[in-house]
Order: sequence, then structure tokens, then C-alpha cells
Amino acid sequence: MKSSIVSRSTATVSLLLGTALVLAACGGSNGASGSSKSGGSLSGSVRVDGSSTVAPLSTVAAEAFQEAEPGVKVTVGTSGTGGGFEKFCNGETDISDASRPIKDKEKAACAAKGITYDEFTVALDALTVVVNKQNTWAKCLTVDQLKKMWEPGSKVANWNQIDPSFPDEPLKLFGAGTDSGTFDYFTAAINGKEGASRTDYSPSEDDNITVTGVAGSKGGLGYFGFSYFEENADKLTAVQVDGGGGCVAPSKEAAQDGSYKPLSRPLFIYPSAAALKRPEVLGFVEYYVENNEKIADEALFIPLNAEQEKALQAKLEALKAKTGS
Repeated sequence: MKSSIVSRSTATVSLLLGTALVLAACGGSNGASGSSKSGGSLSGSVRVDGSSTVAPLSTVAAEAFQEAEPGVKVTVGTSGTGGGFEKFCNGETDISDASRPIKDKEKAACAAKGITYDEFTVALDALTVVVNKQNTWAKCLTVDQLKKMWEPGSKVANWNQIDPSFPDEPLKLFGAGTDSGTFDYFTAAINGKEGASRTDYSPSEDDNITVTGVAGSKGGLGYFGFSYFEENADKLTAVQVDGGGGCVAPSKEAAQDGSYKPLSRPLFIYPSAAALKRPEVLGFVEYYVENNEKIADEALFIPLNAEQEKALQAKLEALKAKTGS
């Protein structure tokens, strides 16, 4: 991993302390750094909160932007996608990080407070199912097998209940908390309904706790974003997933070409229209979008494919036209 990338453990400590990750402008080089159009003339603050999956991406974007604009202070919190939208629709934040699209009930909450917004897809993710390094049997799992483990009311407690050829090994499940966009996406993709899940597993909004749990249990299984697996590949094994077209491993290429089904997903930022009237927020969003590929690479995320990149830049041009920037 590149030394300039902000460690996920730093964000975790901030989360456990109940504080936002405050990013100060830092010296030295950064792979996503670039010159700001305003030439370091901006000042003020930008408040970002939401998905813990997207937070490392926004952290890298914030660090790089602050190198170019040291007068701007960017804070990145990790309340989860749902918690982030709650703050956003209350007018408490400028930008909401999200690992799923905004829900209708969240749209209504924002509308009730007069909060309007833009949606930008800034990177891709391959939601990754992981097992313990000692697990030599579950090289590939079908969606049906994953559903058997995770569906509401499931009593599966042993690997040999999934497949008779699997060993007599207790199954211990770890996953995202219910306020997480990752939880919403995984349950919809695997169980067919968002939020539908067995409840007798170890939930956490902190992906590092899932890493520790699966790494410490031979029969452990969990799921989180691809970047967290890449950072912990020495401790865990990624499972191939068969979504009906054969076994496919999570990867940049499989997420971009859509073959990693059904667990590849887009990642979003939602800036409010009111916040975009402030030059420092508009400048940060423009920087984030214009440099999204470099930022994704630096943060170990999956960049958009060519078609998605073209659509994103078109949205940015529309925003510039609207704001006169």
C-alpha cells in the first residue's frame, strides 16, 4: 500500500472516539495532488459525513485538496450511509458520502427541510466476501449459498450445512451494522430485499472489527468493501462469487465490466445545493470529480469505467454551468 494513503485504522480510532476525522493540510507529495483553479485563494470549511466505505476515498480527496487550498479545512465523519443522510437532511453537513443511492424516505426528509442536492458517482466497489486464511474449502460460493447463510431466520451454524463436502466447522458471521449502506446493498443483492438479514451475527459499522473477527475464527465469514480486503489480504481470503454465470473473483476489472455479480456497486457523494454556493465547497467538489481516477487509485478504490467517467464529467460541466464557475 502506498505510504501516502491514510490508514483505515486512523479513521477507525476517530470513529471509536466518536469524533470526525479532521484533516489538516499536510506537506509532502500525494499521488492525487494537483493545482487548484483558485490557486490557494479559498478559505473556510467543508463538512463531509456518511459511509464508512466511502470515507477513505473522501479522506484522500480532502488531503490532496487541502495541499492546494491550505486555507480550507475539510472534516470527514463516518456515521454510516443512513446516519450521514440523516445529518445531511438536517442541514448539519455539506456533503454526504454514500455507498448506495439515497432512499425515497431520505429524499422526503431532505425535501421537508428544503435541502436539495446533486449526486455524483465517484468510484466503484466490489463488495467482498472474506473468510479466514485457514479456510481451504470455500473458494467459491453461490448467491444461493450466501443467502442460506444470511437470510432472515437462518439457523445455519456450521459449514457442512452449506455443502456436505464442507468440513464440520462452526460458521461465525461478521458483517455491517444496520445503519450502513453496505448492509443495505448486501442484503438486497443476496437476500432479495434491502434490510432482510438474520440478526444473530456480529454487526459493526467498523470494518476493521470484521477483519479482526474473521481473521480470528477459522470458520469466520464476513463482507465489506474491496479496498478493505486489499489492505488486509495478508490476513484474509476473498471468496469468488457465482451470481449465475460462474465463479468470479472481486477485482477492478470485474467491477468495471459488470461481471462481478451481484456485488459490484457504485459509490457516491451528495453535495447540497446550498453548500455549493460557498466557493470552498464548490471548489472541493470540482476537485474531487475532476481528479476522481487519481483519487480512487490512491485510496485503493476501483475507478469508473470509460462510460461512467464520461457521464460524471458531463454532470460536472452541468454543475459548472449552473453555478457559473
